Amino acid sequence: MINPLTKIDAYKADHRRQYPNGTSMVYSNFTPRASRIKGVDGVVFFGLQYVLIRYLIQEWNALFFKLPKEMVVSKYKRRMDNALGKDAIPVDHIEALHDLGYLPLEIKALAEGTICPLRVPVFTIRNTRPEQFWLVNYLESVLSNKVWKPITSATIAFEYRKVFEKYYEETVDAAAKGSGAVMWQGHDFSYRGMSGDEDAATSAAGHLLSFYGSDTISAIDFLEEYYMANSDKEIVAGSVPATEHSVMCMGGKGDEFETFRRLIQDLYPSGIVSIVSDTWDYWKVIEDYLPRLKEEILSRTDNSTGGAKVVIRPDSGDPYRIICGYFPEELVEIDGLTYYKGDSKPTTQKPLNIWEVQGTIMRLWGIFGGSLTSQGFCQLNSKIGLIYGDSITLERQLQILEGLKRKGFASTNIVLGIGSYTYEYQTRDTFGFAMKATYGEITHNKEDMRGKLYSEIEPREIFKDPKTDSGLKKSARGLLSVVLNDENEIILKEQCTWEEEKQGLLETVFLNGNIVKEYSLAEIRNRLNNYLY
Repeated sequence: MINPLTKIDAYKADHRRQYPNGTSMVYSNFTPRASRIKGVDGVVFFGLQYVLIRYLIQEWNALFFKLPKEMVVSKYKRRMDNALGKDAIPVDHIEALHDLGYLPLEIKALAEGTICPLRVPVFTIRNTRPEQFWLVNYLESVLSNKVWKPITSATIAFEYRKVFEKYYEETVDAAAKGSGAVMWQGHDFSYRGMSGDEDAATSAAGHLLSFYGSDTISAIDFLEEYYMANSDKEIVAGSVPATEHSVMCMGGKGDEFETFRRLIQDLYPSGIVSIVSDTWDYWKVIEDYLPRLKEEILSRTDNSTGGAKVVIRPDSGDPYRIICGYFPEELVEIDGLTYYKGDSKPTTQKPLNIWEVQGTIMRLWGIFGGSLTSQGFCQLNSKIGLIYGDSITLERQLQILEGLKRKGFASTNIVLGIGSYTYEYQTRDTFGFAMKATYGEITHNKEDMRGKLYSEIEPREIFKDPKTDSGLKKSARGLLSVVLNDENEIILKEQCTWEEEKQGLLETVFLNGNIVKEYSLAEIRNRLNNYLY
């Protein structure tokens, strides 16, 4: 395991000596400064609790405080000597910290599950002992590295959730709020495309604040370990038996129908089973296999999960067209053939079959039927469904749900697999996260007229406002408080007194090596759900 002392950017190592002599406090904050996702002007705060427990307590205790001082100090010195030059970095401050036995810090944060507006801090951090002022921004690298991703994934997942909720109200039931069906409409497919186990688990945990569906099993462990979840007593995450292409290919192209029959009738006659269906000829599956297996599909029974459904999974092509098909104004008839007229010369393209024009949902309706929702939209028979998880984005989600609505179908006819195309194509700059110091104190040791020594604390507001910048990097200044204004909006109050800093929405969650306030998954989900209604 990596020594927590070296989980830094190299230039952090000697900042302690670069601060003015007498520096006794550094006060910093972590803030989302901008959004690269259109229409998103706030982030879902999530993940700090995990970082504090895992990295500031468990790791520091196991790999620093509980090891012999000589061992950890010599390892640190060797690393600094190798990286920055022999004796470039003194080690007396490391020895003093080891003697202390804990991280003397106070971290105050918003309640997890809060939607924090841009340019408002999600947490602040300061030292509680003057000797360890250097620790505050020394920890910036690891705090930033570990916190931005779960926040970003939780925020994006909530955007998916909001869109699903909107179309649920418009096409299914305008009166229902917080439908369980919506919680299953976004399914996390991201694991294999993420940059490591931890990245996958933390991102998937962020997804699970807004949804139940996930194939990232480690996210359940994560939420039980760090967020007091209990999968025996609540839905943390769930999935269903599902095939992959190796399974379908192994059955043989000539026996593909038999593979479908065996899956549906012999292996999974009850409950839900998802079958990848584009291994060779997707439309043959829809137009040939499913009608032949209609009786077996409609006779399915529930199992312990409470569902009974065959879910078809296309995995290639244009998701919008595969699901929704085409609309009359997009088509042209030439010599008895139907073409998409988006091309200047339609006949240079392959003509469209009726099933391509109608799209999968309409074809399934023709085979299995269904019912009408209270909003008057078609809902497929509960024994058949569709999931699509190839390169889904927020833009494609909106396009698909709007296309279904235009064709008269409820939004709940589709489940979308949200994968690494969504969750891994992000950076710290997606929401402009930065940790910056805004306040500090310098202690001056003085002598009065009688020769008696005393200390005088000089407070200093710290801020940056580069003239060469667009305004993005302009920082807050002074002590900070996050409060609600008269319109019940979360805002930042700068240049506070210490009394004002103690008030507001930022609550102490970490103090001198201990977690002092924790949030459960259920509490976080409930808090986030309140932003929907």
